[in-house]
Amino acid sequence: MRIEKAEVFVTSPSRNFVTLRITTDDGVTGIGDATLNGRELAVAAYLKEHVCQLLLDKDPSTIEDTWQFLYRASYWRRGPVTMAAIAAVDMALWDIKGKVAGLPVYQLLGGASRRGCRAYGHASGRDLEHLFDSIREELDLGYKSIRVQTSVPGIEKLYGVAAQEQSTGERYDFEPANRGTQPVEEDWDTRAYLRHVPTVFEAVRNEFGPELPLLHDGHHRMTPREAAQLGKSLEPFDLYWLEDCTPAESQEALRLVRQHTTTPLAIGEVFNSVYDIKDLIQEQLIDFVRCASTHFGGITPLRKVMNFAEMYQVRSGFHGPTDVSPIGFAAQLHLGLSIHNYGLQEYMPHSRLTREVFHEGLTFENGYLHPGDTPGLGVEFDETAAGRFPYDQAYLPYNRLADGTVHNW
Repeated sequence: MRIEKAEVFVTSPSRNFVTLRITTDDGVTGIGDATLNGRELAVAAYLKEHVCQLLLDKDPSTIEDTWQFLYRASYWRRGPVTMAAIAAVDMALWDIKGKVAGLPVYQLLGGASRRGCRAYGHASGRDLEHLFDSIREELDLGYKSIRVQTSVPGIEKLYGVAAQEQSTGERYDFEPANRGTQPVEEDWDTRAYLRHVPTVFEAVRNEFGPELPLLHDGHHRMTPREAAQLGKSLEPFDLYWLEDCTPAESQEALRLVRQHTTTPLAIGEVFNSVYDIKDLIQEQLIDFVRCASTHFGGITPLRKVMNFAEMYQVRSGFHGPTDVSPIGFAAQLHLGLSIHNYGLQEYMPHSRLTREVFHEGLTFENGYLHPGDTPGLGVEFDETAAGRFPYDQAYLPYNRLADGTVHNW
């Protein structure tokens, strides 16, 4: 069996996605996700102009060798564009291998380590009343762990807070990317945020009790000292994790945070290689790995990282927003089902239009996800449906402080 064709598709059903489809000379197809929100065309061009031709006439079964070739032979390693492109190839090859074997990918990774992958939902509100309603809605949907985001007095536009329902009437999926040629400017005030958030979690605990696992995302906006302050102030409310409390490109920054709080820490959604996270794992400066298969080079490297993390009692908490396509989500769900050190999976259901393009095989029941037992990844790509939704330029927002200084979004 040899690779006969490699094709790249960019489609925008509700949001932009980049998909790679590999076809063998036996007619077996595999699909991979290369979506990089706000920079989709860069990855699409990388695949079309520099990667696809390298795959032709290659053996699709040599997944490890292909991964190493694409990573090492380019000379210019790492980076989100390169790693998203490699991820798409890696996923597509695992998809082909599963179809040829007649097995779901998780069986090829060692089989299931659990009956399902526990998921968490997203609740938000502009005030406590709306926040409580949002939490109850997530609980009614079956989630047993809830991420809590809230408006902050004095901050007009804030990440993670649902401003309105989608025009289709579907549940808002927190897509922050604005369609158009310029990103939306949002505002930020760290001191107001640090004062307000602990009061919100106190109210949530008083309303919903001590048993409900609660999470919160700081979205890289605090200095290490500020992150330590927030973590310490949230300790009475027993969070499952505090996510991205400070930019972790400087891994040493997490030492200061860890010294001053016992709140569990989750880091990694913007990382794209083991070199970004190895020290955080080895020094046990974090508790959960937030990396996404789509941005980390695929199943192959993320599996290695989680095997490494198991030695240090660090668990998975893979990034699962809807700007990871159903293919990328399925890839990390198969991995999550198979590894021993699973923690929790972010789950945001994709829109109806997205599901017209990507036919998912996963199930979500009683708070748990399962990728299904269809051979391969369990996702089918509808090229005809994809063609109805052309690329629509969009940018993620950015932040400015009150004095106009650009801040981390």
